[in-house]
Amino acid sequence: MGGAVSAGEDNDELIDNLKEAQYIRSELVEQAFRAIDRADYYLEEFKEAYKDLAWKHGNIHLSAPCIYSEVMEALDLQPGLSFLNLGSGTGYLSSMVGLILGPFGVNHGVELHSDVTEYAKQKLDFFIRTSDSFDKFDFCEPSFVTGNCLEISPDCSQYDRVYCGAGVQKEHEEYMKSLLKVGGILVMPLEEKLTKITRTGPSAWETKKILAVSFAPLIQPCQSESGKSRLVQLPPLAVRSLQDLARIAIRGTIKKVIHQEAVNKNGNGLKNTPRFKRRRVRRRRLETIVFLDKEVFASRISNPSDDNSSGDLEEAREEEATTPPDAKPEPPVNFLREKVLSLPLPDPLKYYLLYYREK
Repeated sequence: MGGAVSAGEDNDELIDNLKEAQYIRSELVEQAFRAIDRADYYLEEFKEAYKDLAWKHGNIHLSAPCIYSEVMEALDLQPGLSFLNLGSGTGYLSSMVGLILGPFGVNHGVELHSDVTEYAKQKLDFFIRTSDSFDKFDFCEPSFVTGNCLEISPDCSQYDRVYCGAGVQKEHEEYMKSLLKVGGILVMPLEEKLTKITRTGPSAWETKKILAVSFAPLIQPCQSESGKSRLVQLPPLAVRSLQDLARIAIRGTIKKVIHQEAVNKNGNGLKNTPRFKRRRVRRRRLETIVFLDKEVFASRISNPSDDNSSGDLEEAREEEATTPPDAKPEPPVNFLREKVLSLPLPDPLKYYLLYYREK
């Protein structure tokens, strides 16, 4: 059984509610959440993607939206950083992070279950092939490997940002810290608190407790028949080819042209506004207490007061009076794709610039 808050009819309304409850507080995080539909990471037979609930089916698992929101905000993501996701699951969080890191970041994930790793790769491929959001952002594509995150090879590179999606026991805290660069941020459930640890020096740390949570604990490594642990080799830090760098530069230049054309035409730039974004009319006090299997979430955040609700209702009535009841929003236009296809270039080069995407 569980209690839910911030439920929405679609992904945009879910994000509206998370913003209203102050889980999402920055523009970058909001854009990433709006760009990737949470429902795309559910199995088709499950229809409750837009509730503020964790979801689990077999080995496949998604944390509640409020948890991912707090994690994304705490990580303080910036373009070009390196990110390691321990317990990367469906790849939903890694893909949102990739939208912020941009093409020169590093985005790695370690997942214990091979079937979940395969599921994440399928969802990533679907996003790249079909989502218009892929063309609106410069994407850092995640790379996933299968293994126990407590058995990462000791000669691996350190990362700017690390997140662990399972409960970390106190004896593994130093191990997690060792994965972090100086100046980096580690976010993990530690002793039933979502905890942010910043490495301020070679042996100096700042710790902040964010939220009371309860996650299923990390699974301890199993030794092989030889008695040795199976070390997890993380993906190498690949250097982009000159051809790939040229594609990134050309797409970036075209986006600037599109933006300038919009400024000249409308007096302002293109905004990443959602297609079906709804304005909340009534405000409610919300407390998050979610129980699911072994995972429990408890929030200390409540919504703004109802003081302005009457003003909101007045505004809503005005909107209803001026909007035809059968009006439908126009379908989104992929300006980058249209511009590339209009260029006087050979078709193979056009499709390369579009990453051979279906639409």
